[in-house]
Amino acid sequence: MIQSKRLDIFLGIATLILLIPLIAMQFTSQVNWKLIDFIIAGILLYGTAILINLIITTSKKHKTILIVTILVLLLLIWMEMAVGLFGSPFAGS
Repeated sequence: MIQSKRLDIFLGIATLILLIPLIAMQFTSQVNWKLIDFIIAGILLYGTAILINLIITTSKKHKTILIVTILVLLLLIWMEMAVGLFGSPFAGS
């Protein structure tokens, strides 16, 4: 029961993060996401939420290090895809 509730909270947070650009698109033309942008962001956010929940429920050691590593990887991938931080082909540059 607690594991399910925790996963629901993580997925809810991911959904709220996805709603930010959707709502912003209604008020400004500076935010211009396409469907594929939402799909990729959803995969990243929901995948991260599920991985973190899996680590919390199964891992005995180094939970904090694993969770921080996953969050740092999420942020690096997000920044690379948003602005091409490293200039890789992954970002389309």
